[in-house]
Amino acid sequence: MTANDVSVLTMYSTTWCGFCRRLKTQLNEAGIEFVEIDIESDPAAADFVASVNDGNHVVPTLLFPGGETATNPPLKGVQRRLGLLEQD
Repeated sequence: MTANDVSVLTMYSTTWCGFCRRLKTQLNEAGIEFVEIDIESDPAAADFVASVNDGNHVVPTLLFPGGETATNPPLKGVQRRLGLLEQD
């Protein structure tokens, strides 16, 4: 799995972000596969995150298969977008 694979969920994060650690734990516990990219060690990833967050490096930012993004979404929101839960 790589971040260039559009069929894979990608999580842009940093090592120090508590919200990132929480979501990563939740995704793992839910059995949702994802690729994690540290924006502090990948300038292109940081540029991407800024491009979808009004110039801000806000994490966690998720890139869903199909190209949609979400910033700091709840687990249920991720599951809905992936089609694992029904829409309300």
